Amino acid sequence: MRQQHELFRPSLSTAADVDGLLGAGAAVAISVSGGKDSQAAALAAVRHLDAVGHRGPRVLIHSDLGAVEWADSATVCAELAQRLGLELITVQRAAGGLMERWEARWASSVRRYVNLETVTLVLPWSTPAMRFCTSELKTQVIMPALRRRFPGMPLVNVTGIRRQESASRARQSVSSPDAANSRPAAPVLAWRPILDLDTDDVFEMIEQAGLRPHEAYTDYGSTRVSCCFCIMGSLNDLAAAARHPGNHAIYRRMVALELDSGFAFQGGRWLCDVAPHLLDPDRRASVPAIKQRAQLRQLAEAAIPKELLYAKGWPTFVPTLAQGDLIAGTRRQVAALTGLDCKYLDAAAVVERYRELFETRHPLKEAA
Repeated sequence: MRQQHELFRPSLSTAADVDGLLGAGAAVAISVSGGKDSQAAALAAVRHLDAVGHRGPRVLIHSDLGAVEWADSATVCAELAQRLGLELITVQRAAGGLMERWEARWASSVRRYVNLETVTLVLPWSTPAMRFCTSELKTQVIMPALRRRFPGMPLVNVTGIRRQESASRARQSVSSPDAANSRPAAPVLAWRPILDLDTDDVFEMIEQAGLRPHEAYTDYGSTRVSCCFCIMGSLNDLAAAARHPGNHAIYRRMVALELDSGFAFQGGRWLCDVAPHLLDPDRRASVPAIKQRAQLRQLAEAAIPKELLYAKGWPTFVPTLAQGDLIAGTRRQVAALTGLDCKYLDAAAVVERYRELFETRHPLKEAA
C-alpha cells in the first residue's frame, strides 16, 4: 500500500550534489521545529530519499529552546517522527534556553557598562541582524550532536526554508556546502527541498500525510512557529502567542527583562504593549516612566561620537580630556536614569580607563 507521504507530490527541489551524497549513503538529518515548513520539508525529503533508494541513516533533530517554546512544538515533532518511522533527537544548549541567554546577556551588559568595558548599554535581545538565537541555540547545538552521532560520515542537513517567506530567503539556493562543519572525508551539505513551495502546498502536504499542523496556526491564528514570542514576529503573531494560557508565564518573564533593561523587545515595539492585561497593576503602572527613561538614555548615548565607541570591545585610541568629559557626562545621565552604580564618572577617570584598556589591547614593546 502506498505510504501517505507519497500521495501529494508538489515540485520538490533537489540538486546534483545532494543526490550524489545520498547515493553515497550519506546520513540525513532533518531539522524540525514543530512548524509547518519543517513538517513539509521532512515529508518531502523522506519521499525523495525513498525514491532514489537512499540507504544511509536518517533522523529528525529538534533543538529545544526552553521556556520560549510553544508547548505543542515537541508534540508535533514527535507525531511527525512516528508518522515517518524515524528517530527524533532532541538537543538543548547546555547553558540553558533562549530566555536564559537573553538574561545572561543583559547581566553581562550591565557589568561591562558599569566597568566601562563598553561605552553604551547593550540590549539583551537578539535581533534580525544579530540572530544568535539561531546560531547559538540551534546550529551550534545541532551540528556537534550530529557529528557525534555520525562520525566520519558525509551528512545532508535538511531545513524547511522557502523562498516565499522573505527577500533574503528568496535568494537561497537549493543546496550549499556547510564549510564550517565539513571535514575532508565527511562533507556537510545543506538541502532545502521545499524552497519553491508556497504556503498552500505546505499545508496540503501536512493534511495529505494525515498529520495536524501546530495549534499556533489552527487555534490561535499565528502565521509562524518558532519562539512563542519571536524577535521577528508580527504584531498578529505576538498577540496570538499571548492568547495561549501556556505562554503567559514566559510573557511576564520577557516583559520583566524588557522593563528592567529599558530595551523594547523589537526595537520600536514593546512586548509589554501586546497584552498588558497579563501584567500585574504595578508593572502596568511603571511602563510610561520606563519608556520615557529609555528614550532619554538613547538620546544621551546618541551624543557620543562614533569614533569614541569601542571596536570589537576595545578602544581604538585614548581620548582627550574634553572627550572624556563628554563620556563621563553621558555616564552620569545613564546612571541616574537606570540606577546603575557606574564607575568612571569624571573626565580624568574615563581617560585613564581608556588608556588602561588601550594599553592592554596594544601593549608597548620594550625598548631593545
